[in-house]
Amino acid sequence: MGFSEAVKSFWSQYATFTGRSRRSEYWFIQLFLFITNLAAAVIDLVLMDFDVDRFIANGGGGIVGLVWILATIIPLLAVLVRRLHDTNRSGWWALIGLVPLAGGIVLLVFTVFDSDPGPNRYGESPKVA
Repeated sequence: MGFSEAVKSFWSQYATFTGRSRRSEYWFIQLFLFITNLAAAVIDLVLMDFDVDRFIANGGGGIVGLVWILATIIPLLAVLVRRLHDTNRSGWWALIGLVPLAGGIVLLVFTVFDSDPGPNRYGESPKVA
């Protein structure tokens, strides 16, 4: 799956927590969100007249970044759950990300694993489709 296909899938499956997502889709979405969050931070910084102290006091963001995060949190969780399904894990594993440091490392390892070959309990392999 290419970058543009991944972004289209991200928005078209906004709140779809069923099925499976390939590794490439998940990581292209991470790249997309990194770039757009960076752009939102720059816009917020411009709106604050480059007042870096105020920008940092706001937690490194402003209204544009907040709106963008709120708009993308549901589809981001959905693609994470579908990625976990692709490795034959329950979507409930996403909650381990709430554990400081260790949870993020565990999720990173799970999302780097290759797809479970063939169909699993979450559906047909997206590599076949």
